[in-house]
Amino acid sequence: MAVLFPPRDDPARLIVLDEQVLADLTYWIRTEPRTAMRIVQLIEHASRDPLQGIGKPEPLKHRGADYWSRRITQEHRLVYLVRSDRVVFIQARYHY
Repeated sequence: MAVLFPPRDDPARLIVLDEQVLADLTYWIRTEPRTAMRIVQLIEHASRDPLQGIGKPEPLKHRGADYWSRRITQEHRLVYLVRSDRVVFIQARYHY
């Protein structure tokens, strides 16, 4: 896991950005900066309220009850894991 930091709203809950999310975000910054900004917004919103908000949050049944996704684009999803003390962002490219 690459980056850990507490969000402003809830310092008790950590935000964790997996190396894959950082690689995906780098890709989007280079190829489609608007999509990169959308991902940043989704991460910000999911950090505050992991189960509802923008991007149509949806539980991923095939990965387990704690895995969720949000729409980045029609094709790509932000995938993350929700724990009581942290939100781990796993992927920001492709469809699951």
